[in-house]
Amino acid sequence: MLDIQTIRENPERVAQAAEQKGYKVDVKHLLEVDEERKQLIKQVELLRQKRNEISSKTKGNKPDQLVIDAGKQIKIELAERENYLKEIDAEWLKLIKSVPNLPTEDVPIGMSEDDNQVAKTVGDIPKFDFEARTHWEIAEMRGWIDKERASKVSGSRFAYIKGDMVKLQWSILLFALDFLTDEEALKKVIANNNLDVSSKPFIPVLPPLMLKTEMYDAMDRLEPRDDRYKIEGEELWLQGSAEHVLGSMHADEIFNEKDLPVRYAGFATSFRREAGTYGKDMEGIIRMHQFDKLEMESLSTPETSLQEHLLMIAIQEHLMSELELPYRLINKCTADIGKPNARGWDVEVWLPGQNKYRETHTADYMTDYQARRLQTRVKRQDGKIDFAHTNDATAFAMGRTMVAIIENYQQSDGHIKIPKVLQKYAGGRETL
Repeated sequence: MLDIQTIRENPERVAQAAEQKGYKVDVKHLLEVDEERKQLIKQVELLRQKRNEISSKTKGNKPDQLVIDAGKQIKIELAERENYLKEIDAEWLKLIKSVPNLPTEDVPIGMSEDDNQVAKTVGDIPKFDFEARTHWEIAEMRGWIDKERASKVSGSRFAYIKGDMVKLQWSILLFALDFLTDEEALKKVIANNNLDVSSKPFIPVLPPLMLKTEMYDAMDRLEPRDDRYKIEGEELWLQGSAEHVLGSMHADEIFNEKDLPVRYAGFATSFRREAGTYGKDMEGIIRMHQFDKLEMESLSTPETSLQEHLLMIAIQEHLMSELELPYRLINKCTADIGKPNARGWDVEVWLPGQNKYRETHTADYMTDYQARRLQTRVKRQDGKIDFAHTNDATAFAMGRTMVAIIENYQQSDGHIKIPKVLQKYAGGRETL
């Protein structure tokens, strides 16, 4: 959530930014509740002070009736004020949690994803001397995807992934992990992109696949709940992406400044209902209830967090370039970056079978918005305590990356060339 002081000092800017993101926020009402809360806190503190003074005066002495009556009255007033403060606190928290993060100045103002801006386009769109097939046509022909039996067992939007497609996924994963854990490789990307950021490698993580309601809410990724899977009878949810359980793992902790950044590369099977998308991408494995992703997460100081964000985008571009896939880089507009984001960029890959670009990666810059609710902080060298900043970004969404490889590297006979960078992870094979 936003710092209340920022809201107090910039109410018009906060209200305008919320509107640009598509959120209805009554900033005026929030500030009225905030002022009432401040006055109540003062009153409660004063009553507690008076109570303690009376208690110290009567300690070891027999109090007179006037003192006893005064103490009782203060006790009654304090109980009333404390109960009212609890109500105001709850309302204040609900209101401030509804305020989205402020977008950075370079975020385009827009009403929908149609207002996103293409920052650059990289790579040549492949030209075939045959009619390009979709990934599901090729995969079903090769026996790599079985959605019919998955529907029988699990329902719609599930699939059995089989054969060489499984090997392709593990090749992609190993390639990405080798890169993210190689400091020398990261140094090259940093230098090539003129970044001023640490070359500290990512720590591989296999995280839990469930998280508590309070942690999901603190990450501000629980909504919309219709897209989430809740465990019946438990305050537990299946996570919708690895960053949900990576970013929350340091809740209520304080880092030493010298230990930051902390970077994680988390691989997880994730779950989303895809509510409201019925009829879209029902063929193939673009929109599934279950999917695998390798996600990057970083916790850093406020001064370095934007560079962390830019590093993650540079990593995404490097990985896509290594796979020699044509892509474009998207600067998302205010309405599309999301409530906790200050900035959001996407990578979209060209899919010949669909004759269009489709999203494969996203990079989210959160500033201290999540850390404030998580109470994840950093102790400075001078002893001052600040909130950490968080970033998350896709390394690879396995399904969509395989879709891109299958469609861009397809051959007329249905075989698939393996990108050169993956061949050593595929046992030296050149085709699937």
